[in-house]
Amino acid sequence: MGLDLKTLSVRDKTNLESFSSKIVAIDAYNAIYQFLSIIRGPDGLPLTDYSGKVTSHISGLFYRNVNFVSIGIKPVYVFDGRPPSLKTAEIEKRKQIKKDATIKYERALSQGKYEEARKYAQQTSVLRDEMVEDSKKLLDLFGIPHIQAPSEGEATAAHLTITGKAYASASQDFDSLLFGAKKLVRNFTNSGKRKLPNRNTTILVEPELIDLNKTLLALGVTREQLIDIGILIGTDYNPDGFERIGPKTALKVIKDHGKLEDAPQIQEKLDEIDYIKLRQMFLNPKVADVGEINFGNIDYSGIVNYLTKERNFSQERVETSLNRLKKSLEKKSHTLEQWFN
Repeated sequence: MGLDLKTLSVRDKTNLESFSSKIVAIDAYNAIYQFLSIIRGPDGLPLTDYSGKVTSHISGLFYRNVNFVSIGIKPVYVFDGRPPSLKTAEIEKRKQIKKDATIKYERALSQGKYEEARKYAQQTSVLRDEMVEDSKKLLDLFGIPHIQAPSEGEATAAHLTITGKAYASASQDFDSLLFGAKKLVRNFTNSGKRKLPNRNTTILVEPELIDLNKTLLALGVTREQLIDIGILIGTDYNPDGFERIGPKTALKVIKDHGKLEDAPQIQEKLDEIDYIKLRQMFLNPKVADVGEINFGNIDYSGIVNYLTKERNFSQERVETSLNRLKKSLEKKSHTLEQWFN
């Protein structure tokens, strides 16, 4: 799901260390879905605590943020609000995909096809309200700020880059570029080694940085034209896009004619959608009015108590990770003192 701009965008390989001391606005729902999808047991089911509550998202947030803060990254998580009415079709489509994947998962599991079952299980992830509250509680204990967006989280995250509050927006979705994110970093919350499904091998997933202006210059289009290209390909608000029009064809149509309403070959289909409203969804989205972004202190004992006593995490593993974080921060602090003295 989501907009497919992979072949058109200018993507530069990077690493997490390059974001040290920078504020990165993270599309929270996007990140949490990744954790729910990737962090699972051998049977494909998500991790749970002693009471049966899912903890995959908490595990992902804990270890990833230990890594972020150790490096010196300043993450800010932006949570979705009410989805726009235009997204209804995409939401229903995703629900159906989850239902189909659940049936395929149970069938594969009953046949002993565990790798196949795990693949389908990853498509069944559901983000529930209590998971959002779990996530916010852990972020508070880390002293990491989180923002409640009025609508799409990635729109507010993009807005933070436009206003200079954040260096980049982190999401897997290319829609962030249509929302105007000056810089989009993909694979930010899921970088590292990943096992390929049905194969006994791993790949290294590396972060990649997409500069909006660099991409627009390379394509020879404006942001408004990029939005039209997105509408032709298909966004979350018109998921089916235009028949037989992929990224390269969409680019050609807009470069040849300038805008959607001037392209004769798509007029019949164009009459069926409110493309003007679609444009405005990206050009003038509902975003949170964010003032100063403040980072708090890490509550080490609070994190240990929450994860080990309430959510059944291994105390040894949690404390080992937190001790590594402490040493990293102490080393940075000592280096700064030497620099100024």
